[in-house]
Amino acid sequence: MKHLKSLNKYFWKYRVRLGAGIVFVFLSNYFNVLSPQVTGFVIDFVQRSLNLPGYKAPGKKPDYDGLVNGFINSVEGNDFSIGKVVALCGVVILVLALLRGFFLFLMRQTIIVMSRYIEYEQKNEVYSHYQKLDTAFYKTQSTGDLMNRIAEDVSRVRMFSGPAIMYLANLVSVISLSVFFMLKRDSELTMYVLAPLPVLAVTIYLVNNTIHKRSEKIQESLSHLTTNAQESYSGIRVIKSFVQEKAMLGFFTRNAEEFKKNVLGLVKVEAIYFPSITLLIGLSTLLTIMIGGLYYIRGGHNVGINTIVEFVMYINMLTFPVSAIGLTASMIQRAAASQKRINEFLDIKPAIRSQPVLVKTSLDGDIKFNNVNFVYPHTGINALKNFNLEIKKGEKVAIVGRTGSGKSTIAQLLLRMYDVTEGSVEIDGSNIRQIDLAMLREQISYVPQDVFLFSDTIENNIGFGMNHFTRSDVEKAAVKASVEKEIAGFSQQYDTMIGERGVTLSGGQKQRISIARALIKDPGIVVFDDCLSAVDARTEREILTSLNEYLLEKTAIIITHRIFSMFSFDKVIVLEDGRIIEQGTHEQLLRQEGYYAALYKKQQQQDKAEN
Repeated sequence: MKHLKSLNKYFWKYRVRLGAGIVFVFLSNYFNVLSPQVTGFVIDFVQRSLNLPGYKAPGKKPDYDGLVNGFINSVEGNDFSIGKVVALCGVVILVLALLRGFFLFLMRQTIIVMSRYIEYEQKNEVYSHYQKLDTAFYKTQSTGDLMNRIAEDVSRVRMFSGPAIMYLANLVSVISLSVFFMLKRDSELTMYVLAPLPVLAVTIYLVNNTIHKRSEKIQESLSHLTTNAQESYSGIRVIKSFVQEKAMLGFFTRNAEEFKKNVLGLVKVEAIYFPSITLLIGLSTLLTIMIGGLYYIRGGHNVGINTIVEFVMYINMLTFPVSAIGLTASMIQRAAASQKRINEFLDIKPAIRSQPVLVKTSLDGDIKFNNVNFVYPHTGINALKNFNLEIKKGEKVAIVGRTGSGKSTIAQLLLRMYDVTEGSVEIDGSNIRQIDLAMLREQISYVPQDVFLFSDTIENNIGFGMNHFTRSDVEKAAVKASVEKEIAGFSQQYDTMIGERGVTLSGGQKQRISIARALIKDPGIVVFDDCLSAVDARTEREILTSLNEYLLEKTAIIITHRIFSMFSFDKVIVLEDGRIIEQGTHEQLLRQEGYYAALYKKQQQQDKAEN
């Protein structure tokens, strides 16, 4: 239950709806418990009026509710016939039922609607928190588990904030009102009738612990199952190309079997639990008839047939609320297990966040890496070692090196996807930790190595980083990225819907749309991370020609495994194992006849072979 305390802020926000709902629950049950009293009166009235055999007048007048006593006094104060009294009692019982139904409607319109508002806000809270978490978090979490927590877990919490609270309030009010009037009617008979309830309470306590443990296992296995399905759908082309459909089905079946096993385990517990509750309620009814009947036969305790009927009706009223104790307890236990999983993520503080004292200004583009060391937090890989690099405003810098040399890490640190382990990264003389995070990323255009496109139109994918853009802006960016001809060939052109992760496009088209998305921003700093690997030589030349004009007054970092001899770089950096092993202009590095020169010669030979 302690995990559910985090919902208190929502209950306080919607306290008016919650309070009104609880009042409506009480009123609904108040009018409900008056029906047995009216029924008891009419039975006694008919027996007394007809002087039926075996009828004995009660020693004292029953102590009914004030409303019922007022109705009885008005009936007995008039000389009504038996039929008219019975009809009046029938109408009163009908009115009480209508009033109960009306307040039931209001109850659901307050408490259930409140739970939907809470569900809406909690999903927004979880999603918003997901957006704040840093890259390192997503490296260690599966998408399926993230989806399960925001969908399945939040839905289970809603069952607590709505139905469970409603059932709990209903349970408390029904039991309180019923027991109160039963004690007023006959306290000794009430004690006998309610004797099975303590056994019921112990049973609920013992079984709920089992339900809670099994609920946690179910949620964990569901996360594994969701992750398995999500990865299979995303990687369906790989699965098919390697003919691994059966293997993946077998993997999914094993996860589904584990989920089924956990669910059926909980079902078995509940299958024993709920009939047991019904049995105990049934025992209360039998005790009412047996003990009440003995009292009536022996003529003691002022118990008549009307008393027995009243108690049977009270017990029937208690049947659903008491049997719902198990359902409510199960909802609460499941919600607690789900809220615990939600809190695990909500309690994570993002390692990358804006500091209280911030530098808020436009960026010119002077970049400096000072003795930077960086170790990836979850792998322990030392990606950069004593890395120093200074880039002046407007300079074009190429970073070349083998896979795993630390090239992409430079881009990640510049964008503050990670913070340096040692040293500092500065822009315009300010440590980037002191620059507002959103402003920093808004003023840097970044084309990642792994292209990601959204399941949206081409236009919206290109304009993704802009708050406002026009079709003309999108078309200009597409021209600069040399993708406008392919877009023009699509039936709906810029309104063409891209499949999930850009599955309907070729690798080169995806890369160029990603480049267009970066170019439309027109910032002062541009970072391209090996973004031309999937385009042919002719398209590469077209894009580089456009980039020469576009990057004229911008600071640019181009990370690549190829050497762009036609692009005029102010500086070329060669990385090896996280360190700079060569740096200089293209001509200077060729004269050194080191790694860069060897790479350039190899590339020239490959280009000649292809031509």
